[in-house]
Amino acid sequence: MQKFDRSSKRGTRRGAALLFAVSQFTFAAAMLAQDTSHPWMNTSLSAGERADLVLKQMTLDEKIALLHGNGMPHVPNWQMPLTRLGNGGAGYVEGIPRLGIPPIVISDAAYGVRSSGENGRYSTALPSDLAAASSWDAGLACEYGALIGRELRDQGFNMTLGGGVDLTRDPRNGRTFEYAGEDPLLAGTVVGNLMKCEQAEHVIGDIKHYAMNDQETGRNIVNVLASKKAMQESDLLAFHIAIDIANPGAVMCSYNRVNGAYACENPYLLHEVLKYDWKFPGFVLSDWGGTHSTVEAIAAGLDQEQPMADYLGPKLKEAVEAGKVSVAEIDDSARRVLYAEFVSGIVDHPVAKGVPDVEGGLEVARKVEEQSIVLLKDQNGVLPLTSSAVHSIAVIGGHADVGMISGGGSAQVDPPGGNAIVPWGQGATHWQDHIWFPTSPLKALRAQMPDTRIDFNSGHDPAAAAEAAKNADVAIVFAYQWESEGMDLPNLSLPDGQDELIEKVAAANPRTIVVLETGTAVKMPWADKVQGIVEAWYAGSNGHRALANVLTGQVNPSAKLAMTFPRDEGDLPHPSIPALSREDEGQGTHAVNGETHPASKYSVSYDEGAKVGYKWYEAEHKPVLFPFGFGLSYTTYAYSDLKIGGEGKERTAIFSVKNTGSRAGTEIAQVYVTIPDVAGEPFQRLAGWQRVELIPGESKTVTVAIDSRVLKVFNEQKGDWTLLPGTYRVAAGASSADTPLRSEFAIR
Repeated sequence: MQKFDRSSKRGTRRGAALLFAVSQFTFAAAMLAQDTSHPWMNTSLSAGERADLVLKQMTLDEKIALLHGNGMPHVPNWQMPLTRLGNGGAGYVEGIPRLGIPPIVISDAAYGVRSSGENGRYSTALPSDLAAASSWDAGLACEYGALIGRELRDQGFNMTLGGGVDLTRDPRNGRTFEYAGEDPLLAGTVVGNLMKCEQAEHVIGDIKHYAMNDQETGRNIVNVLASKKAMQESDLLAFHIAIDIANPGAVMCSYNRVNGAYACENPYLLHEVLKYDWKFPGFVLSDWGGTHSTVEAIAAGLDQEQPMADYLGPKLKEAVEAGKVSVAEIDDSARRVLYAEFVSGIVDHPVAKGVPDVEGGLEVARKVEEQSIVLLKDQNGVLPLTSSAVHSIAVIGGHADVGMISGGGSAQVDPPGGNAIVPWGQGATHWQDHIWFPTSPLKALRAQMPDTRIDFNSGHDPAAAAEAAKNADVAIVFAYQWESEGMDLPNLSLPDGQDELIEKVAAANPRTIVVLETGTAVKMPWADKVQGIVEAWYAGSNGHRALANVLTGQVNPSAKLAMTFPRDEGDLPHPSIPALSREDEGQGTHAVNGETHPASKYSVSYDEGAKVGYKWYEAEHKPVLFPFGFGLSYTTYAYSDLKIGGEGKERTAIFSVKNTGSRAGTEIAQVYVTIPDVAGEPFQRLAGWQRVELIPGESKTVTVAIDSRVLKVFNEQKGDWTLLPGTYRVAAGASSADTPLRSEFAIR
């Protein structure tokens, strides 16, 4: 989404107009549902059948009205007469009241509904999508999506722009926190279940940004160079898995080019892969301002331009009348939009604004965060904290006295009461503000440990912070790293001198714990000098209580990293993000919203192919700070007795997991497969996992289905997937780097 100014206020006339339009449509739809002359209102028919029936009744103008937006509030050059009906959201698509087809009212909603501050509403902020992926829990992802779906409808929206599934090829990507990590099976499964349950709340679901949108620098012009094999075995596989699970109404194409063609007019991505190979029945909409043509875009498979009608409005009608675009092409795109409206239920279940269940939302946010916090280090049992053993704690830095940080850009959720810290102040947020939620870890810890003295030091003076740490039994340093759409991180170091702060505190008190509030990996030059490291991510509206529950042992941590934490940027496939040329000024970090330069030669080449994340580090023999799939617990587990079941491509890994510690806990048991050597891909692939709940001393037999999709390689010559003959090596264990169980099976 593009940058915009939030300074203007919602007028009462706009709200009244929207209320009138919604009420009129609701009445019309109710009448049509009882009218047998409108057979598409028969709910016993499939979404496709209903779309076909209503399409026959539509005029060309009505069809084209479905294929473009009608502007976006607060953006001077994105205004149209119907923009006022957009409910303060991201976009508005006109409905067809005479046929009972509702308008599409769209909001950003990556980890919660956006723009609540300026619209005078409330939204729950869930932990970041990357955090949720670290739970490895499809059921939890479903709760995550369902909550967002309910709150969208409460606010008057019936389409979401969440559902980010691009893989973490570069951890400096400013939108890493909006995505679900580096593995296609994990990311696709988590986002697929999230969006499946969000759409089940009767909002049109969305999967984005299709495809290879793996950096923000120069995002409007960057040409991603990657082989079809590399894309199919990495990002596209994640998209395919997510789309298969969710059956979303929409897929959003991205800003970037892919092998020379813009993603929103890329025949390979849109027609050949998405619509032909995957049989995707919904519609493709452009990212905001991501449409660049009329005839070429429609021919390539774009169905809807957002947020305006610059190309798929009057120009599209002219192209039809001139014979440059066929009516059949218009019908296909319009039918896809209608299908999405029927399959999501927004026709049969018109939006009715309501008061959100605030307490229920906070409970979901707490639950998600508790299962998403990753315990990275726990030396000498420094955690969990107990009042009987710890009589004084120095809480240092990170504005932990007042709040916890959140991720920015179009994902930003507005905190109740406004930003918790100055200098940004109160009220509605602004583009790329650093926003802290009023979720104080200090207050939550004091509530959990009333018999322990807990003091706060801002950390602004490292020497004073060290002195405070020296006089406490335990020191907890809260460190943050802010991320946002519209920029990439310059590096993976903590900003604002926080590394120096941690070093000084750890030198003063060896019993130092670092709590990280980040949207991606960070370097940790101090990792060997502290006893505890906790990754809390962007923790959401109830993150402080969830974190306090984990730190004090009320909750035993179970989460595992959905992305690798490398030691240094030099170990990445691309040690630096390619620099922009002078001609492309205005397209770099902090300025991705400038004019598109059609002649730009700016590109990034993904020569590493499908070696994304842990696959890269393994294949290149590069040690890491913390591996993919890693996470500790307050108990311990042992693995034994791996056997392979099934035959052909339908295989299972069967093994035992035992809780060898003194606390109940949940272990995420992981299975990896290395395909035959003839493939030339010397790295393992995540093939399945299971969350296993165990009381102390308990052992369970675990059966994990090995996903056949990750056993195959993509054959570019045939344009299809191949299961190679040979030996498949299977490993099972606690992380990608800790797989004590080994076995194999053969396919002939």
